Amino acid sequence: MASNTSHVLGDEESQLSGGSNRVQPFSTTPKNSNIDDEGKKHTSLTVAQRLGISDFFSLDVWRASVGELLASAVLVFMLDTIVISTFESDVKMPNLIMSILIAIVITILLLAVVPVSGGHINPVISFSAALVGIISMSRAIIYMVAQCVGAILGALALKAVVSSTIAQTFSLGGCTITVIAPGPNGPITVGLEMAQALWLEIFCSFVFLFASIWMAYDHRQAKALGLVTVLSIVGLVLGLLVFISTTVTAKKGYAGAGMNPARCFGAAVVRGGHLWDGHWIFWVGPTIACVAFYVYTKIIPPKHFHADGYKYDFIGVVKASFGLHV
Repeated sequence: MASNTSHVLGDEESQLSGGSNRVQPFSTTPKNSNIDDEGKKHTSLTVAQRLGISDFFSLDVWRASVGELLASAVLVFMLDTIVISTFESDVKMPNLIMSILIAIVITILLLAVVPVSGGHINPVISFSAALVGIISMSRAIIYMVAQCVGAILGALALKAVVSSTIAQTFSLGGCTITVIAPGPNGPITVGLEMAQALWLEIFCSFVFLFASIWMAYDHRQAKALGLVTVLSIVGLVLGLLVFISTTVTAKKGYAGAGMNPARCFGAAVVRGGHLWDGHWIFWVGPTIACVAFYVYTKIIPPKHFHADGYKYDFIGVVKASFGLHV
């Protein structure tokens, strides 16, 4: 496998322009992007450069965002269909079947979109990659907007093919904390408390970054393990986290950890109603996890994947904002 992965690392612009280099998973920055043509490190960059403002005017970035948009649309359509079909089918452990299918779908989609945009399909990955400095914050914003738009399109596509009864019963397979269920004395609200749901979202999102995305961020591991292996691990970890979060709570009305705010957003926009109840949790939880993971990358031994520093690193952006040389 290793002999076939020496070209995984590379610059996205070369890939999009038909070059021979391939994109590292979840990355659009080459390993030595912190060194200029003369072999000198970027020691003094403006705030605009560190934020990657030029990405807003880059055709290649916008072209890559189309891949994120379409992949997110397909992801939402497929995942929400899996959620509905598994719980509608007569099986003893629908959440286990659902988790396995989710792992397979995510792996396939990542393999399809990595050569186009780096394969994010998730605001958690885009925001985390921007904090670490693998991509610019500007590119992350473009990707996240594209992912949200794609999620809405995917939810609209799902709504168009399922019956109104199914769409209402399963909330379009969206992210829920509570639902209204019939009770002995009328409708009652069942589900998970907001504090529990928030903690689950934080923990699961952090584990997702720590146990799988780290392998894609670290160019050494990505090269040693190979593209297919890394992306398979990402899909497997996500599937396991979905299974765990839906099993340990055993609460009717709680759909499990979202770990993808765009997917939750798409269904909420299209379905509306109770999907907005506690919707903020599916954004705040992963955001906290991304920040915690970034702090972790700054604490670990210095000889890790960005030991020489990426120019988009968040601390570098802050220092540049105050006119400090970094």
